[in-house]
Amino acid sequence: MLRKIFNLIINNLVPVIFIVVSCFAIPLSGFSAEYLIQELLTRIGRNAFLILSLLIPVMAGMGLNFGMVLGAMAGQIGLLFICDWGVVGIPAVILAMLIGTPIAIILGIFCGYVLNKAKGREMVTSYILGFFINGVYQLFVLYFMGWIIPLTSNALLLSRGYGVKNSLSLNGIRGVLDNLIPTVIAGTEKTKDFLSVNLNNSSNPFILFELPFFNGIIKIPLATLLVIGVFCILIVWFRNTKLGHDMKAIGQNQDVANFSGIAVNRTRIIAIVISTVLACYGQIIYLQNMGTLNTYNGHDQAGMFSIAALLIGGASVSRATIKNVFMGVILFHLMFIVAPNAGKNLIGDAQIGEYFRVFVSYGIIALSLVIHALKRNRESKFAHKNLDSDI
Repeated sequence: MLRKIFNLIINNLVPVIFIVVSCFAIPLSGFSAEYLIQELLTRIGRNAFLILSLLIPVMAGMGLNFGMVLGAMAGQIGLLFICDWGVVGIPAVILAMLIGTPIAIILGIFCGYVLNKAKGREMVTSYILGFFINGVYQLFVLYFMGWIIPLTSNALLLSRGYGVKNSLSLNGIRGVLDNLIPTVIAGTEKTKDFLSVNLNNSSNPFILFELPFFNGIIKIPLATLLVIGVFCILIVWFRNTKLGHDMKAIGQNQDVANFSGIAVNRTRIIAIVISTVLACYGQIIYLQNMGTLNTYNGHDQAGMFSIAALLIGGASVSRATIKNVFMGVILFHLMFIVAPNAGKNLIGDAQIGEYFRVFVSYGIIALSLVIHALKRNRESKFAHKNLDSDI
């Protein structure tokens, strides 16, 4: 029994560490339960789609796709055009996705082709590839837009007449998906009239969940969560299609899959294209929640934070599930929420919490990769030992 518990802890070391740290940090932060629930719901809606886009390449045996930032860049280009054209609301979000999709497909094909030339080193290759395409993206938005590619709105341009400003407001689409179905949880003493006056600026009534013994008010991004839920169902369905089975076979053993007649290189490219397109949509969902676009570095941390969250949820380089996504986004962003305040209350300096967040996002990736390497080394030694005993 003790051995089983020990193995369970070792196999889930990263999430266990975060659960333990969170148990200490939450009381130190001083935040109420209502505040933490509200923040977690917001961040699940904001980040889950991006993290889910990582699952397909892992299933295909390509590891963690650091190249998802290519899709994030494609999504931001779509947002730049809808800002220029003045499109607002849900149509603007859909249009941005339509503009970003072909760009993401082209970038995904290029990324998949490069990764096929670097089999066994996909993660580091996709990481460096992100820097390369970032240079192309910077050239595109800093010089081509407003010069070669005409923009109708001077409000987007730098004072020199070409190149996009560093920060853009997305007020036209801010929260349009999150607030599409206005929903709240409130205590029984709260009335619908009170909620309508204070939280709802449109004529749409709230869907109100009244809970006894609950004193707070929590807004739920119901439409965003429904989109994420539908996407999860599609992933489960996709795994049972022929293409999904081919990807799983490639993930288990590429040589056996090749001898079985599976087009390994083509299937791997498809996996990266799907991931890149989904990352494009995820970045648009993320930014409609934020309401601000940092033109030149808004995509930088999309891959790093998404991968860190997935690993914190108990995923590995070779295996990741939907359960890992949601566990990771809760644990990772719970730490992001409580760390600054916990650091301030414990040491008197909130900046300590900020440093800890950066340390965690990079350190957890290194720790997970080390654990994965140790597991593979142990499994390899065990396999060789069994082979020698059979001989």
